[in-house]
Amino acid sequence: MRVLLDESIPRQLAPRLLGHAVVTVARAGWDGLRNGELLRRAAGQFDVLVTGDQSLEYQQDVPAQPVAVVVVAARNNRVETILGLADRIVAAIEAATPGSVTRVSDRGIAS
Repeated sequence: MRVLLDESIPRQLAPRLLGHAVVTVARAGWDGLRNGELLRRAAGQFDVLVTGDQSLEYQQDVPAQPVAVVVVAARNNRVETILGLADRIVAAIEAATPGSVTRVSDRGIAS
């Protein structure tokens, strides 16, 4: 899958997402974009947006988007914490469908 990592996710996660084409928001040149604009730009170019923004699904009409969202709801945003969830994040990416929202946390995966 084509995966876009939001600014709230450490770029060090990218190499752990084996089998997926991963681009960071910074690499795409989309730093600082608001969530709605980010989703619009991601549409057609990416299959999944991985973000740490836990309010995105409540602020945007994600089901109407052609991109899936994986929300990483970790206990903190330290690189080590996020990397520790890599297997769960990969599983969520692989199960993602357009317009879906999946939350990944220390407790597991929830749609």
